[in-house]
Amino acid sequence: MAKKILVCFGTRPEAIKMCSLVHTLRQTDFDVKVCVTAQHRQMLDQVLDFFEITPDFDLDLMTANQSLNALSGRIFTKMDEVLASEQPDLVLVHGDTTTSSICAWAAFHRGIKTGHVEAGLRTYNKYAPFPEELNRQVTGRIADFHFAPTPVSKQNLLNEHIQPEAIAVTGNTVIDSLLWTVDKLENRFSNPKIAELETQIDFSKKVILVTGHRRENFGDGFLNICKALAHIAEQADVQIVYPVHLNPNVQQPVQALLSSHANIHLIEPLDYPTFVWMMKQSYLIITDSGGVQEEAPSLGKPVLVMRETTERPEALEAGTVKLVGTDADKIAREAFVLLEDHALYEKMSRAHNPYGDGKASQRIVEFLKAEL
Repeated sequence: MAKKILVCFGTRPEAIKMCSLVHTLRQTDFDVKVCVTAQHRQMLDQVLDFFEITPDFDLDLMTANQSLNALSGRIFTKMDEVLASEQPDLVLVHGDTTTSSICAWAAFHRGIKTGHVEAGLRTYNKYAPFPEELNRQVTGRIADFHFAPTPVSKQNLLNEHIQPEAIAVTGNTVIDSLLWTVDKLENRFSNPKIAELETQIDFSKKVILVTGHRRENFGDGFLNICKALAHIAEQADVQIVYPVHLNPNVQQPVQALLSSHANIHLIEPLDYPTFVWMMKQSYLIITDSGGVQEEAPSLGKPVLVMRETTERPEALEAGTVKLVGTDADKIAREAFVLLEDHALYEKMSRAHNPYGDGKASQRIVEFLKAEL
């Protein structure tokens, strides 16, 4: 009888990184089913539609302004029902979300093995990123199989006394999904949003793509970020494109402080292929996202990271990203350097991407075939 694998995720970033793995798993003899918590609803559905994946179980748990504790409790309850009915041989979770850690924990309570995709990333500061860092560590203690994207993340796991035979260095599945999407874009894929942006943005100027959503930046952090972006936008040859996260803690300061600037385009969150297209068109990316730190180097785009720490030190070492925190003066200063110093820009844009070659999903599948 075929081994049963339940793939669980709930947010847009998880979906982007897991959909390529789902497609690869379904090319095998495994009995593969997908469960989504819908921790993000609208943004998750956009990714599922693009990758043509219909969940077998949709827990639909997103509610407005829910606390992490309330979300966790609901995931526990609903996941227990799915696990009891399906009784999978393995649950696969991804990365650092509340969905991932609670699904892994629920599987453990049922005596079901867990595989952790994108395992071993660490800052060892449980408040940065919050709550992601501790989610990763908890999932790492629970998981039976660990799919580390890089040798650095493998070493973190070894330092935590994870057995070497339980770890596979695979690269990051986000590169699998990114290259698949780029291929579609280069083969004339388009959609109404891409067509709209082509007329809305002046691409004769240097386009700076901005994303920001981290909880630890709520409050003063976002006020400083907005101050920096307003300063950068004073430069005439710049266009800032900012898809604004739907969270009110992001929307309120961004709309209040940046909506009147002619060189800043505040737009709704982008679906995944449109966001990849926008990254390809950009000159520079300023972000607090983890995934963008991994994706942008494959597109030759320098990244300024608005965080004090990163669990992705490989990008820092490779020279593809630079930490700027949420100090307004530092964000603006480093942006101006990249806008004006062509040699430094070229050095960052040509640096090697340490996160993979687009074959991570296949490596994970080969490992599971041997283990299961």
